Order: sequence, then C-alpha cells, then structure tokens
Amino acid sequence: MHSSKELTSDAFSFTVDGAAASFADVFPDFEARDRLGVVVRSPGGALGASALILATITAFYDFERARATDFFRYPDYFVFHVGRRVGPYAMLDIWPDHKEVAIPEGDPEALLRAINDRAVTRLLVEDGPPGAPAFERVTLASVGLHTALAYATDGRARDADVLVAGNAITERYVAAVLDGAAPLGDDERATLRARRAALLAAGAPREWYRRLGREETLGLLAGGAAPRSSSGAAPVSTPQGAS
Repeated sequence: MHSSKELTSDAFSFTVDGAAASFADVFPDFEARDRLGVVVRSPGGALGASALILATITAFYDFERARATDFFRYPDYFVFHVGRRVGPYAMLDIWPDHKEVAIPEGDPEALLRAINDRAVTRLLVEDGPPGAPAFERVTLASVGLHTALAYATDGRARDADVLVAGNAITERYVAAVLDGAAPLGDDERATLRARRAALLAAGAPREWYRRLGREETLGLLAGGAAPRSSSGAAPVSTPQGAS
C-alpha cells in the first residue's frame, strides 16, 4: 500500500464548471464503502484517468487513516478491460490482480453485469461513440451507480466540465505503470508517454472529464472506443475551460 503512506489529499486539485472545487464536488457523498470502476477499451487507456483514480484511492485511505494508524487494506476498485487486456495497474492500487476484469469486446451486457456484480458506485468510462443500449431489464434494475464520468485516453474528454490535477508524485505512479505494462508495443508505449507529457504543467498532470447522466453512461457502455488516427494518436479535443 505504497499510496497509503505517500499520497495525501493536498496532492490533488479540482475544477468543476471552471470554478475551484473539491473531491466532494466530483464525487458527492463519497464513503469508504464506495466502489470505483474504470472501463478501458484502449491499451493503457486508464492512464487518462489516473489522477482521479489516485485521488479516489487517497480519499479512501483518508477514511482508513482516520480510523487507525496501522492498517492493511486495499480499496475494492476495479478496472474492466474490454477486449485486449493491458496492465497491471497495481501501482494505482488496483490490487490484487483479480480486480482487473477481462470483458469480451462487443458484449455490453457482460460489461454492465460485471459492473453490477462488483457493486460499483462510481464509474469512469472511456469516451467514444455511444451505442444503442439494449440491456436486459433485470441488469438495469441492478445498476447502483451514484456518479459517472467520461475520460479520454489522452486525458482530454470532449465537452469536459471537470479538471483534476495531480503532482509529480502521482505522475511517478503513472510512469511505473507504463514501465511495467504488458503487452504494450514500443510504439504504443511511446504514444502513451507523449500523451502524458502533453498533460503536464510545471510537472503536474492535468486531466479533463465530463460528468454523465444515466442515459449517456449506458450509451457509452454500449458503444466503443474513440476512433484513432493513422498515427495511433487520439483525436485532439478542446476541453471546456482548458488553457
């Protein structure tokens, strides 16, 4: 639990609708028993949401630190790999490794069932073209999400209204994931590193997200990853309030 000792809440800053905000503004009424899920469709894609993942982990450990000075517990947070699995994300405290869940590509019903089965309450979904939701009624009845946000593999979700910034320490965690991630090719690894470098401001990463309603969340779960250019880079977007 490296992060339980190294990360503190002052490592992160938040902006919502262009105004300074807090973690509670992004995830209202957050509790220690909340469960985070991250839906990934692109190789290494979850790194585009790393600042918010780590901020959520830090918020969880804040509850644990308030309860006891000595504890051993990992949060029940999950990565859902749709199609090709690229990991591990252990440096982001997605651990043990059974919390990285493989989902067949083109099976949104299996994806939503997996999210429900793990009682996920806060969801980050890789942005992309929405699909037409056709989930089973019983599956929809089990959805227990309190908050959902879209993120992008390049850290810049379209029409973003939430900005999360980390610091040099959080970016070291991202570098460690990239160094150990398999089965990334050299070109993919270089592309991911270039995307991270583009998000840095004075050494601190900044990532943009879009808050989602229920129907848009279901549409993204039923859809696919954002289209890639011939160079493999994500399409350039201009988030709201970006500078």
